[in-house]
Amino acid sequence: MSLEYLFERLARLEQRIRDAVDSRRAGDPNPDDPFRGLYLSNETIDALLEGHREPFTPFTDSVPDGRLRPLAERAGLTGVDVELLLVALAPDLDSRFEQFYGYLNDDVTRRRASAGLALRLCGIPEASAAGRARLDADSPLVTCGLLAVGEDERPFLSRTLRVPDRVVNHLLGDDRLAPELAGCAHLGTELVAVPGRDRLARAVRGRVGLVYLKEHPGGGAEELGVGALAEAGYPALVVDAARWQAESGHAELTASLRREALLRGAGIVLGPVEDPRLEELAHPAIPLVVHGTGAWDPRWSATPPLQLDALPLSGADRADLWRSRLDGRLAPGVDPGEATAHFVLGPGQIARAAKAASVTALADDGLVRTSHVRAGARSQNAAGLQRLARRIEPVVGWADLVLPAGVLSLLDELAARARYRDQVLDEWRMRPGGGRGRGVTGLFAGDSGTGKTMSAEVIAASLGLDLYTVNLATVVDKYVGETEKNLERIFTEASGVNGVLLFDEADAIFGKRSEVRDAHDRYANIESAYLLQRMETFDGIAVLATNLRANLDEAFTRRLDVIVDFPLPDVALRRRLWDRCLGARMPRGGDLDLEFLAEAFELAGGHIRSAAVTGAYLAAEAGRPVAMSDLVGAVAREYRKLGRLCLDREFGPYLAMVTEG
Repeated sequence: MSLEYLFERLARLEQRIRDAVDSRRAGDPNPDDPFRGLYLSNETIDALLEGHREPFTPFTDSVPDGRLRPLAERAGLTGVDVELLLVALAPDLDSRFEQFYGYLNDDVTRRRASAGLALRLCGIPEASAAGRARLDADSPLVTCGLLAVGEDERPFLSRTLRVPDRVVNHLLGDDRLAPELAGCAHLGTELVAVPGRDRLARAVRGRVGLVYLKEHPGGGAEELGVGALAEAGYPALVVDAARWQAESGHAELTASLRREALLRGAGIVLGPVEDPRLEELAHPAIPLVVHGTGAWDPRWSATPPLQLDALPLSGADRADLWRSRLDGRLAPGVDPGEATAHFVLGPGQIARAAKAASVTALADDGLVRTSHVRAGARSQNAAGLQRLARRIEPVVGWADLVLPAGVLSLLDELAARARYRDQVLDEWRMRPGGGRGRGVTGLFAGDSGTGKTMSAEVIAASLGLDLYTVNLATVVDKYVGETEKNLERIFTEASGVNGVLLFDEADAIFGKRSEVRDAHDRYANIESAYLLQRMETFDGIAVLATNLRANLDEAFTRRLDVIVDFPLPDVALRRRLWDRCLGARMPRGGDLDLEFLAEAFELAGGHIRSAAVTGAYLAAEAGRPVAMSDLVGAVAREYRKLGRLCLDREFGPYLAMVTEG
């Protein structure tokens, strides 16, 4: 970048200083005094009393070219403002001006221009109210952070003027971000096609100064703001609202953000916001795009904003973005769009997930496979939900389920609803009205140990998601309103997580509403009514598990997508369960009679697994393969845990093993 315009102005200023030096010497009674500037003699005071300081003739072409012209236009600077800025800027561009100003200030220690000297050099009388106002605290030069007036304890005319280093560097062609902004801001350079960009760009071009984007799950509010600003001709300064507001030097940081935007001619994209102080950033030349997940609060700004929705990308757009991010690194036959079709991710999350998938693939053969893609997508889950629910990374699949065909069909339907909901609800417009969400909900009902939790884990595994289990018995609080708060925290955190939410012991709170006989009944019904509304607006995947389906309110069951009843296994299923639970790696004795175990003992899958594990420990302790006596003894222990009697007719020829154990 050519700096000739700047140094040409500096040369003109130098000539004016030469004139000021000549004038100073002409009226100096002791021009050769070696201690000039360190004391004031009587002759000097007399000369000051007799003389009168006149300003120089004002400059005519007051706004130079280069970076100063657009900066002056954005900051609302007059020609006088620009000249004052140049006077203050001179020592930062040419060190000789330090000596010049020290001489003209009659003080060799004061090596910057004072307010009075700057006014005179710009052709403005020191007593001019209009001229002095250009250096006030509310002047454009000061409010925009382009000029600092220091030493408030001094009289106004002797206060020093300084141009911040960031302004000097910008005028010299340095485009690096101000160092103090590194922790909370960055330049938005990546453009992604997101819904609504053209409309927002038209608004920015039309001088709409404040925009609020309400971000929906999977929406790209930040990318929408950056893209619209770029389309309207503005660079984007992206600000992390939480870090901005948390900084101890908040006021200084805000001034630096506003100055950086003015220097670059940029707009600001701020978010996600909760309770922002927007008036501090406001400036007519700075488009401000604010985004958050909640509704706009009129208290945030006296200026009404343009309010828009940051809607999620379509499934096709997400797939294209995945492919562009992983182009050339995908294993043959891997379609990242199909593998993550049910993940609700925004453009920024997809970019980070693709990078995470690529890094994970480097630990293998370098090619990105479906497992890498899904692991990268899961890595974008917020950690907040893990403080409220237990996270389970699924390790089982459909082959591990031993259930009747009808139950497996319903589970597959639930997984299909989650996998194809974008196509059905968005592309085919099958979403119902009434403000209902895009969530997929199912009810798993059955006795303990029939496979409800494992089935939820299998569904999560088939979708490539994590499972988060919430025990509602720990959520219920005896104090009024606390249960709703606990549940709201869970739903809020779950909305930002791609996972399957399992509500265990659901009947603890999804129970039937009753006739109001006392205050307890009334508040219990309020909790149930709240949950009815919240479940309808939930956008995630949720499974309710209960041992007592009859206790659930009918209003809940009507709103569920799939209801799966888990029966106790019959003989054939119990035989398969015994074989599956014993596994392929554990050594088996020759006397094992799995048919007898399946026919004699009516146990659910969870109890069979528990008995198999107990038998394995007994065999390991004895140092031999697992024997029939180990399994029969384990069943007896399981009976005792369940409070059941060990009847002769059930244990038959193996009753002696129970007695011996």
